[in-house]
Amino acid sequence: MTPIVMSWSGGKDGCMALATLLAATNEYRVVTLLTTLMEGRERVQIQNIRRELIERQAASLGLPLRLVHVPQGANNIEYETRVAEALDDLKTAGVETVAFGDLFLEDIRAYREQFLRRCGMTALFPLWKRDTTILVHDFIDRGYKAIVTAVEAVALDRSFAGRTLDRDFLGALPAGVDLCGERGEFHTFAYGGPLFREEIRFRFGEVTAADGHFFCDLIPERELATTTPAAGEDTNGQAHRG
Repeated sequence: MTPIVMSWSGGKDGCMALATLLAATNEYRVVTLLTTLMEGRERVQIQNIRRELIERQAASLGLPLRLVHVPQGANNIEYETRVAEALDDLKTAGVETVAFGDLFLEDIRAYREQFLRRCGMTALFPLWKRDTTILVHDFIDRGYKAIVTAVEAVALDRSFAGRTLDRDFLGALPAGVDLCGERGEFHTFAYGGPLFREEIRFRFGEVTAADGHFFCDLIPERELATTTPAAGEDTNGQAHRG
């Protein structure tokens, strides 16, 4: 079996790519998740997901997690240097393939392949060219659960941040928005489903605007104050019991 590093930002596409790899038990063995975080903020940059939630995902999935800290506003050289250091460690341990959840953006695929080639490794795309409509409905039908944590302001308005990824959400998307958000229209946090031993418990924080995006903060449950609203409230700050 080929040992695999799964590039992991916490969202639905990575979740489905991981499920595909884990189902191919005679071909692949996922040895670790690899996540890049903003140095000093401890969050996944675009998804705005807190480190602790990523750690809880990994624990629930039963997989090791390798974190790579990248300076805020890092250029490509700084980013690649940090990631290459982590990949070099994994390559020394005998892992030479990194999997991604990309679907159809050719330029992103080409960049990943070229970068990994310079690192002496290979890129793998388990979901490549899957129909995004079929894929997102499959995600929902299998019982996976996800929250929209970031939306691109030019594509979607503020109300989409913090919504559950379900058929109502898909039906509300404007024409031209990819149902998987593959062009960057939205990003998600997967918190439950068949791969997870237990659902990730969190609470909704504020919705904020920055860098052309609306972000919905998800707060790990242990950080809750005793005066916060009760589970099930339909407001910013509402509780979610996974």
